[in-house]
Amino acid sequence: MPELPEVEAARRAVEENCLGKKIKRAIIANDSKVIEGVSSSEFESAVVGKTIVSAHRKGKNLWLQLDSPPFPTFQFGMAGAIYIKGVAVTKYKRSAVKDDDDWPSKYSKFFVELDDGLELSFTDKRRFARVRLLKDPTSVPPISELGPDALFEPMTVDGFTESLSKKKIAIKALLLDQSYISGIGNWIADEVLYQARIHPLQASSSLSKENCATLHKCIKEVIQYSVEVDADSCRFPNDWLFHFRWGKKSGKIKGKIPLKLIIMSKKLILQVIETSVEVGADSSQFPSNWIFHSREKKPGKAFVDGKKIDFINAGGRTSAYVPELQKLSGTSASKAAGKPRKQASKRKGGKAKDNDEDEGAGDEPTSEEEETTKIAKSRKGVDPKGRGKKPPVKRKTKESDDDDDDDGKSDAISESDDEDLKEKAVKVKTRTSNKQAKTSSGQAASSQNGKKPKRAK
Repeated sequence: MPELPEVEAARRAVEENCLGKKIKRAIIANDSKVIEGVSSSEFESAVVGKTIVSAHRKGKNLWLQLDSPPFPTFQFGMAGAIYIKGVAVTKYKRSAVKDDDDWPSKYSKFFVELDDGLELSFTDKRRFARVRLLKDPTSVPPISELGPDALFEPMTVDGFTESLSKKKIAIKALLLDQSYISGIGNWIADEVLYQARIHPLQASSSLSKENCATLHKCIKEVIQYSVEVDADSCRFPNDWLFHFRWGKKSGKIKGKIPLKLIIMSKKLILQVIETSVEVGADSSQFPSNWIFHSREKKPGKAFVDGKKIDFINAGGRTSAYVPELQKLSGTSASKAAGKPRKQASKRKGGKAKDNDEDEGAGDEPTSEEEETTKIAKSRKGVDPKGRGKKPPVKRKTKESDDDDDDDGKSDAISESDDEDLKEKAVKVKTRTSNKQAKTSSGQAASSQNGKKPKRAK
């Protein structure tokens, strides 16, 4: 969802382009879920003719101060975004509407035309945002319930350290608590904990003074840098976890690639293509040291600088972290050792708990071998009369269901099962080929004798 940097980018865009201008026309969506506590017509009549004096933000909330109250207030939710026609405004990646969409977009909830012709729109594709008309936004929820803003009201190191010593909650959950610090969301929390080398489930009170000071420094640096580049993720440092956590895809730290390496890469690509073509794209004949064989069996693995990124549930959110660098310590480690670890990956037949994360790959076969296995299973499960048999359901234990990505035993079992299934598939294929050969030879003999082949009873 949009976090402090994205909302601050929107505030700055309004401040730079809209201040001192009068609202000439307004269109408010007839959507009572998003437009809260006021009708569309009342909202429109309350803002038309007013001048935008300033733009304010606290945490993930934005409001426009007009020359007289009430003021339009925006809680961005999962996919809220500010658009100003003709002005580039950084938006959260899932908030963006297509450039060729109608203007204002069909997702527009608040649209105003200013006296100089400039047009501003607040959109929400997922309808989790809230747009309100408030006399004093800071005196009522949700803004009145927010903790200090992470950018405008940062804690001191000593104050931060002291406050953490009183909190037994896991550090990731605490950072997401907007009443503690406002503006930090899922990706910022993961980023600062990664950079501070702190496990998301580490108890806040168990952090050392050094840990607290490092985390305080990381929060300040990540937020300030993100705001400086207007939340443009393309300009984030290459070694940030951000670049590798979205979609749970693999990656390595980017940098300037030497010309020699580019030439070598081109040669390798040509070799891979030539080898694949020579064996007719039969993956079973690919060299055994090719990554193809492992990547097909274990999709969705993510790496940063060669280190594995894991995904767990922390603070009710899917959390990306690097186990090799972010280790639990003290009582937090002891507690974790006594509990089966719950994986935040998407279960088969279910939905990912956190809508903020990209969904994993589907259940479709990932290789030619698996496709063959699937065909063999389907043939085996059909009786001669054409009625389908339901294959026996294999029950998983709770632990393996929750943690199927990292269970080495299950990998070994699946590999042996794959071998058995491959053999069965080959036998099925061979039988089918033999039957076809007999049929074709019988037809050939009948045609030579000038007789039609007899139909099989």
